[in-house]
Amino acid sequence: MQINHTYSMQITACQRLTNPDCEDHIVKLTLNPVNNEHLKPFITGQFIRVGIPNTSAPAPTYFAIASAPFTREGYDLVVKSASGMSQYLSHAQAGTILEVEGPMGKGFDLRPYKGMNVVLMGAGTGIAPLRSVWQWLINHREEYKDIYIYAGFLTPLHRVLTDELQALQEHDIHVSVSLASGDQSWDGPIGFVQDALKANPIDGLHAVACLAGMSPMVDACTETLQNLGFDDTRILLNF
Repeated sequence: MQINHTYSMQITACQRLTNPDCEDHIVKLTLNPVNNEHLKPFITGQFIRVGIPNTSAPAPTYFAIASAPFTREGYDLVVKSASGMSQYLSHAQAGTILEVEGPMGKGFDLRPYKGMNVVLMGAGTGIAPLRSVWQWLINHREEYKDIYIYAGFLTPLHRVLTDELQALQEHDIHVSVSLASGDQSWDGPIGFVQDALKANPIDGLHAVACLAGMSPMVDACTETLQNLGFDDTRILLNF
């Protein structure tokens, strides 16, 4: 049985990730326990339930952990301002106290797939749980063969974690960034992440894939991966 833990945590850092001209306000938050306790271990791709102490408005909401599981001092989150708790968090100040429960969910457990190629596919804030995965993979790089990341964003203004994604080549990790709509400054792929994978197909017989994003994106990527020979048991979701 999975046992969830409850922590009193505070926001210690808030960084806007999207371009200031972008209509979508996406931030990276760092949460640390108020009493400096070490967090319980978690599996990459798991999520937490975040609420405000002593109130039910806005309602507590689930967010994927965007930090590596070996970092036991706090959690990173990638949050898009929409409504309710996500809007509250994306505009909260450092020092804001939160009630955090977790970790929970099945996550992306890649330990049974050592020696295989790894494919990570995510769009928009679906990049959050994948960030946890690639940070873990860096520490276990010698245990896996080729690693591919397919990240998708709406426009150049919607791109997030750009520098971090570019730096992954230093760890022999292949990164493809696709935009649904580009401009004159963009010379990368136009389309969806599954289109980028189709353009450079990977042998699915010796690979495992992790998918994160909205249901239509996950469904489209699943179909593409199946056509490449990925068995359903090697197409992983984190919930």
